[in-house]
Amino acid sequence: MATPEYVEVAKVHELGESQAKAVEVKGKSILLAKHNGKFYATTNVCPHMHGRLSDGLFAGSVVTCPRHHSSFDVVDGHVIRWTHFSGLVLKLGNLFRPPKPLKTYPVKVEGNAVLVQVDAD
Repeated sequence: MATPEYVEVAKVHELGESQAKAVEVKGKSILLAKHNGKFYATTNVCPHMHGRLSDGLFAGSVVTCPRHHSSFDVVDGHVIRWTHFSGLVLKLGNLFRPPKPLKTYPVKVEGNAVLVQVDAD
């Protein structure tokens, strides 16, 4: 099994505080985000309805999908809100599509380069 490698995806100055953008790494769409001076990487595809998270709202460490307003913390990928639905619709939705966290990827900074490690899967 090959050792996963880090790939440069951006320069440090390309993202300001509390900003996020989509980057491509080995054919995968990744959301690169900066929060409290640290960089984070998650999948750019919402696990709820497959919206592009980079088209949504990013505030603090929370990214919100533009489709059904599912929200996730980019620090560890945990679900903050699965959808904007409520009541019976929410309960039924959770039965058929239960909450699922974002996949996260290791990030490191070397000099001026931001690097992300994406495993082959």
